[in-house]
Amino acid sequence: MDISHNLKKLRSEKGLTQIELSKNLNINRATYAHYETGRREPDIETLKLFSDYFNVSVNYLMGLTNIRNPFITK
Repeated sequence: MDISHNLKKLRSEKGLTQIELSKNLNINRATYAHYETGRREPDIETLKLFSDYFNVSVNYLMGLTNIRNPFITK
């Protein structure tokens, strides 16, 4: 999986449209759409923003692990 796939999946799980999410995070909707389509990749600050918002690790967002947040124990 890659960033674009994971962003779309996480947004859908929250039941948000691209417009709603971009407003929540103060990101231009077109810019966010480019992240989901893979036309652009977010910089590290934006990755941190997504990570905090979705409560997942940056490594999960980037598709480097299937563990959403290694710091949460069950």
